[in-house]
Amino acid sequence: MPDAATGQASGHPKLRAVLDSAASAHVASSRVAGASVAVVQGSDTLLHEGYGQADLEHGVPMPGDAVFEIGSITKQFTAAAVLQLAAKDSLGLDAPIIRYLPSFDMGGHTITVRHLLHHTSGIPDWSSFPEAETLRPQDLPRDTVLALLEDKMMRFAPGTAMSYSNSGYFLLGRIIEEASGQSYAEYVEKHLFQPAGMGNSYYCNERAVVENKAHGYAWRGKKGFKHKKYVDHRWPYAAGSLCSTAGDMVAWTQALHGGDVLPDSMYREMTTPGRLDDGTELRYGMGLVVSDVSGRRVMRHGGEIFGFLSEARYYPRENLTLVVLQNTAGPKGPLFLADQLADLTLGPGEEPKTRPYEGNLSTFTGRYSGPARGGLMTLQVKVADGKLVVTEAAGGAGPMPLEHTTRRTWRRGSLRYRFVQVGGEIIELRVDGGGAHYVLRKIGVSENQ
Repeated sequence: MPDAATGQASGHPKLRAVLDSAASAHVASSRVAGASVAVVQGSDTLLHEGYGQADLEHGVPMPGDAVFEIGSITKQFTAAAVLQLAAKDSLGLDAPIIRYLPSFDMGGHTITVRHLLHHTSGIPDWSSFPEAETLRPQDLPRDTVLALLEDKMMRFAPGTAMSYSNSGYFLLGRIIEEASGQSYAEYVEKHLFQPAGMGNSYYCNERAVVENKAHGYAWRGKKGFKHKKYVDHRWPYAAGSLCSTAGDMVAWTQALHGGDVLPDSMYREMTTPGRLDDGTELRYGMGLVVSDVSGRRVMRHGGEIFGFLSEARYYPRENLTLVVLQNTAGPKGPLFLADQLADLTLGPGEEPKTRPYEGNLSTFTGRYSGPARGGLMTLQVKVADGKLVVTEAAGGAGPMPLEHTTRRTWRRGSLRYRFVQVGGEIIELRVDGGGAHYVLRKIGVSENQ
């Protein structure tokens, strides 16, 4: 059987042609400079090709084994490294992080390694700070980020909500170094890349000249393609500074989910959705979103870093791996193509079941506010044309109609909205985006339009 490194598929010529057509159309019609795509089911490579261009200035076609910055897909490698060390009792998942970072001032809060892995620590995301824009290109001591975090307020008490935080995975990188005695880059290379057979993967370096490295771009509408912004990779670090290829990502996915990276107990930790202190189940494990999409169980993560977007998925029941690496931050990302490729390979997924709400919709109307990734989120919930609609108080998108699913739960796309009732009164709105679970308190009543 062929493997992902060969770039050749056999046995499914019609399916391969359809997958190839979808990937070609995505690059051609989505203002994307280029992409590398792999679709592998079991040991059968259905597709592994490059599309578009790796270098627009010199007209270099995208090779199938092009190297991309994979952004936040890095987080699953960081989580796996932590779990390997936990399996050796070199660190504890429920140990307070002050044990490993004694100089980091947490303002009296008890934050555990597990909190960081599940994004439930309450530590704000430093990449959303105004200071981040000036920090990213600079050559400064890496622990500058720690000092920056100590100067910011916690978003919420640890364990009470979930907010995606690059800060948490930055801290995990420092913990890996303290627990292992190796640099993060050295640990990942020796204990993850080498055992998984990832010979084309490495810790990114903007100054290094690397064979088959795709150049990153941004699509600026009427201005066309522009070069990506420069970032010193000491800053994305363990949250987003790894570089890889589609073939290597397939090798990693097969090794991770095939039992070659972690012992069974730690693999279960990584792929089991976390919980808040009140028992609420999240849709995020450790470095992986774990949820049902179109009726299928999927473990996935996306990545976004200047000039690059990425998506890597594993469907455990179907033993299907999908990887889409794109060298353009543009209007249509790899998530859209990955959905297409999954449906083409596995057949159309199941549409989420919705049902009319039989009660009084005005029960849920009001203003809800609470901490979110970039700051405070405030939503207006109203009734319009017989439907519940949500509007962001800070502007942005207009009224967004919700579809009722069960009891006090609605959905919009992949977002889930659950109203919490206590003593006959709605007091909270939980917004679950897979990579976030915001707790918004009701702060007032809205007038319906």
